[in-house]
Amino acid sequence: MQRRGRFLDGSTMGHVVRMTLTGAVGITFVFLVDLANLLWIARIGDQKLVAAIGYAFAIQFFAVSIGIGLMIAGTALISRRIGMGDFERARHEATSAMVLTIAVQTFVALLFVSLRKPMLALVGAEGETLALAARYILISMPSLIVMAIGLAGQACLRAEGDGRRSMFVTLTSGAVAMVIDPFLILGLGLGLDGAAMGVVLSRFVMAGMAMRFAIGVHNLYARPAIWAIRRCVGPFAKVAVPAILTQMATPFGNYLLTGVIAGFGDNAVAAWAVVNRLMVVAFGGIFSLSGAVGGIFGQNYGAGLYDRLRMTFRDALVFCAGYTLLAWALLAATAQLVVQGFGLVGEGVLVYEAFAYVGAGAFIFTGALFVSNATFNNTDKPARSTMLNWLRDGVLILPVAWWAASVFEAPGVVYAQSGVGAAVGLLGAIWSWHYLRGIGRPV
Repeated sequence: MQRRGRFLDGSTMGHVVRMTLTGAVGITFVFLVDLANLLWIARIGDQKLVAAIGYAFAIQFFAVSIGIGLMIAGTALISRRIGMGDFERARHEATSAMVLTIAVQTFVALLFVSLRKPMLALVGAEGETLALAARYILISMPSLIVMAIGLAGQACLRAEGDGRRSMFVTLTSGAVAMVIDPFLILGLGLGLDGAAMGVVLSRFVMAGMAMRFAIGVHNLYARPAIWAIRRCVGPFAKVAVPAILTQMATPFGNYLLTGVIAGFGDNAVAAWAVVNRLMVVAFGGIFSLSGAVGGIFGQNYGAGLYDRLRMTFRDALVFCAGYTLLAWALLAATAQLVVQGFGLVGEGVLVYEAFAYVGAGAFIFTGALFVSNATFNNTDKPARSTMLNWLRDGVLILPVAWWAASVFEAPGVVYAQSGVGAAVGLLGAIWSWHYLRGIGRPV
């Protein structure tokens, strides 16, 4: 069956803006719901509950990042086949990728549930706060298996270029959570348990919507076949393993930074939880950029349209810069409202102000790193993304954070995250542009 990829013609900037904004609307709404969830918890008036969410996030971030790495692999495989015009092979790749994604996420969920208490203790949680965070993970983590279905479905939609329906998947699941969370947390008085139950319910909705669109609208799944899964394992792993390692770098860095900031008390950790939630809300477009443009890179790479690869890279960087400047201005203007709304005190106020006034600006370069990740992941060089991200989060972030915290105290953690991110993001942009300039051209 022949079907021409929709990213092979038309304005590359138009594709970048459309896919990124539809992805941004979805991911921003989901994290806005997550932020509202934290606000409902803050209304209870116990900073230990807010801190527990912060510690649990450090663990949950690992699990979700693995899922995103698997989604990136699925998008890369499917979009390349669509770019080649081999739609039937793309359908088999989609089914096989979903089976493999579910298998990996099942293992991850079991592992993290088993090790949740030691992992929380290592990051600095203790006493009642540790017990609360462990309970939250116990309730919410098993639903990672259901989330795998939703991520696999969204990989298909992005590979096909249906950003609008991919957005609807996340909007629908977020809308359900927005309605049900305050009822569970405050209405029924379930507190942290209610927040975890809301996460589970929203993931079921996401999986159902993703399958409805991927199967009912685009017919992107073939009947499961052992031979197709075996054929897919190698190519899928070739992208998935470095993509997962790449995605794992960010939560690893966050885990290390949470450990550093834990030394300044629960008030600082509570503010760190707010920073992490608001960061993904304000920069939803940047966080969605890598996945959103992955299908554009993949289709054009599969079709051998290398000039369009270079144009896509350039347009993605321009979009990133404009988006960041707007988001930074909004964060700076609303900083004091956020401090008051979440009841931040002491060190917590300084931590949030450091993010809103200084740290947010570094996302111009963080976005460049995400564009570089998409470039390498979808043009058969995923190991380069892994190297860049682990240079940032595995090599540089901890020593710089220790030094900055010794000079600036708790806000130094934010400064360290921003400075290291800017340096590695600039390096990634230069490296990926140099690679794209040479691709498809005679040596």
